[in-house]
Amino acid sequence: MTDSVLITGGTGGLGTAVTAAFTEAGWRVVVPYRSHAPSGVVGVRADLTDPAQVAAAVEVAAEEGPLRAVVNLAGGFAMGGRVHETPVEEFEAQFHTNLRPTYLVCAAALPHLIAAGGGSIVCVSSKAAVAPFSGAAGYVTSKAAVLAFVAALDAEYRADGVRVNAVLPGVIDTPANRESMPGSRAGWVDPADIARTILFLASEAASTISGAHIPVDRA
Repeated sequence: MTDSVLITGGTGGLGTAVTAAFTEAGWRVVVPYRSHAPSGVVGVRADLTDPAQVAAAVEVAAEEGPLRAVVNLAGGFAMGGRVHETPVEEFEAQFHTNLRPTYLVCAAALPHLIAAGGGSIVCVSSKAAVAPFSGAAGYVTSKAAVLAFVAALDAEYRADGVRVNAVLPGVIDTPANRESMPGSRAGWVDPADIARTILFLASEAASTISGAHIPVDRA
């Protein structure tokens, strides 16, 4: 049977590169989506902040072939003021965007990964989690929380054969980032480069790697 991978955020600028990498490598790729169904993969409509809809999406990923990998790309960025200028609701919203989907997807997928005899989870944090900048405390802190969550998952599930790692991109060279940050793209990282790293972490070639926080950045 063909191994399945569930890729959240698979329709975004980074997600399309990641789904292409896994598809070309022969995986059965399942992508949750909100509005526009992806092509060339198995799409399942789901709100990744809703536990029931997440559970249903995971069941689709596990229904044909073993679910052996989960890639958590879903998230978002919001710029704001400094902490004393930022309402707590805006701060907390970044956790809802960047941490809640990752938590729910992992919680729903882990029983399937264990039943399959093990597998891989890859979460996307950010270079900003370890090299913060002003005006984005909610984003920085929520992405740092993703790293802590990866460490917790590694401690809890390594003995079950589930490897959990994080990648920390700098600025990704996507159409959305080009539009919002016009000018020099020196140091920006190609989505395909990140996709190759994620695919490697999901493969047996990375069978000894778990609990790692891996920079993927050119700056």
